[in-house]
Amino acid sequence: MKEEIMSTIRTEQLGDVLLIEINNPPINAGSLTVRQGLTAAIQQLQAQPDLRAGVIIGGGTTFVAGSDLREFGQPLQDPQLPTVLAQIETCSKPIVAALHGAALGGGLELALACDARIALAGTLMGLPEVTLGIIPGAGGTQRLPRRVGVSRAILMICSGERIKADKALALRLVDEVVSADLQTHAIALAQRLAGRKCRIRDEQVPTEDAAVIEQAEQAALRAGKRRPAVLAAIAAVKNAALLPVDESLAQERAVFQQLRVSTEAFALRHQFFAEREATKLPSTLSAAPRPLQTVAIIGAGTMGAGIAICALDAGLAVILLEQDSAALQRGQQRVTDHYQGRVSAGKMKASLAAANEARLVPTTDWAQLSRADLVIEAVFEELAVKQEVFKKIDQYARAGAVLATNTSYLDVDAIANATARPQDVLGLHFFSPANVMKLLEVVRGARTSLDVLATGMDLGKKLKKLPVLTGNAFGFIGNRIYNAYRRQCEFMLEDGAWPEDVDSALQGFGFAMGPFAVADLTGLDIAWRMRKSQAASRDPRERYVSILDQLCELGRLGRKTDAGYYTYVDGKKSKATDAVVRNIIEHASQQRGLTRQALSAAQIQRRAMLAMVNEAALLLQEGIASRASDIDVVLVQGYGFPRWEGGPVFWARQQERSALEHDLQVLAAESGHGFVVADLSVLLN
Repeated sequence: MKEEIMSTIRTEQLGDVLLIEINNPPINAGSLTVRQGLTAAIQQLQAQPDLRAGVIIGGGTTFVAGSDLREFGQPLQDPQLPTVLAQIETCSKPIVAALHGAALGGGLELALACDARIALAGTLMGLPEVTLGIIPGAGGTQRLPRRVGVSRAILMICSGERIKADKALALRLVDEVVSADLQTHAIALAQRLAGRKCRIRDEQVPTEDAAVIEQAEQAALRAGKRRPAVLAAIAAVKNAALLPVDESLAQERAVFQQLRVSTEAFALRHQFFAEREATKLPSTLSAAPRPLQTVAIIGAGTMGAGIAICALDAGLAVILLEQDSAALQRGQQRVTDHYQGRVSAGKMKASLAAANEARLVPTTDWAQLSRADLVIEAVFEELAVKQEVFKKIDQYARAGAVLATNTSYLDVDAIANATARPQDVLGLHFFSPANVMKLLEVVRGARTSLDVLATGMDLGKKLKKLPVLTGNAFGFIGNRIYNAYRRQCEFMLEDGAWPEDVDSALQGFGFAMGPFAVADLTGLDIAWRMRKSQAASRDPRERYVSILDQLCELGRLGRKTDAGYYTYVDGKKSKATDAVVRNIIEHASQQRGLTRQALSAAQIQRRAMLAMVNEAALLLQEGIASRASDIDVVLVQGYGFPRWEGGPVFWARQQERSALEHDLQVLAAESGHGFVVADLSVLLN
């Protein structure tokens, strides 16, 4: 037996099999050094007469969970991955891929180029490249359809679907699944293959009905919003059945190279790294989190029940507290209905659902709070109400418990000061529906202790969310920027646009919905109530648009009343605003002394983006956001900002600075008194 270390690759001869172990923690990313090491190892396997087969395995907790994305924005250095995979396929000796943890992206492409694949139960596999604005560039679009068929390959690649080992076995992506001793089984499989090559590239693509392929293609286009990478992936997969394999592989690589340096791919990689960074506290705020096993949630409405489900799914014990038994029963039923729905849809085993529900303790007894490590208040969004709740929490919560308010825009310090322990209080702004939305704003109050802050961030990770740190200011990061965006859109109504013009333009930019359709969906009365609470402190010189107020006064509260900015017949939105809304808007323009002028989609988009960018810079200036990239994470994850645009900060960095600064001055003049022009250097330098 002999062993050799080659940078991130370790080789060890085990009888007549060469074990090739990838060691590039934490995810064994397929970097240049990994590719160089694999090339050397394959050459060693080919050159040694006493070796009959090879096994490629991942060291640590995973196989290869993707490529090193940091390389994608730079000129790629040789050997590139297709060259390494070609060496595996042309090696005269069989090579087995032994998979555990995850085989994603280039990791799965590496496995598919081997002669056989064996996986540990639970291993995840997938080709997520399209979600990063590119396509698989090392044969994924060619080898995958040869095993699963064109239609299934289109759906898998275009969605970035991840499947577990048992499903991969059924799809013939792996040859064996084992529950233990992966290396031992992989060595045995390699020995059985000795003397034979089994290349997927030599297989024929299974024949399918054209209608089935067309159906998969249309589904992928709808889900992927016809983004360039989706279109390119579909074309590449279809080529697998139409062209000689070497020609289609060359075309795949050429398209990959074009897409990886596109603005969209840069934006998606920016968002990927921003999300990873957002979950980390700045080094000056780091501390050990407090122990967390039991969570109490006050309020069993839609939000409270959603938070309870998140905590139950994370394996935590949950106390759900309501003021009366009827409200408690409704909240408990929401949780039960959720789990029954998951089980019925085949998305959760009945045993797991039952175990989760068994950890739920519904109660009207405030004394139960004494058992909780963390208490989350999720009651009505009104400061006085929340302050009263926190006074009561203070009486029952044990010393050292973390106390959190789930608020969208209220002053966390004003709530914390209702207790005798403001150092234990922080804000946790969950987004609705709480059990679906990944974003969690963790709000630091003036006296929040560092270990409490760390506990909030740790909770977000436990709940499989993206926790983002924010300072305590009106609206925090997300609602503050969205408020500036929506306000600018309201200004455009007075200036000459109709709600449908604004919504259409911003959907064209990539938002899932425009601001007025969103307002109708969530209910106009929510914003109306917030505005009324601010009325006393509003500067009368500021430009204020009263259109929403007037709609609410008429009882037009959105979808729930079948009328808001739009009318809703049988639940369907009218394509255009009706006479009532147009009369209110025209009257608002007249009162402002404005001559209405139509705005183009480009004008609407730029004004909306400028408002967001300006507010983002103000947030950084004021220290409310810790990092510029955190702002992009919040807007993409919580507010429907198109991921492929990277976020408002990334967007700003793609613009010409002088034009951006000039247009901000114009926007300030259009917006009137109170519009503060930010120093963009905090975003752009």
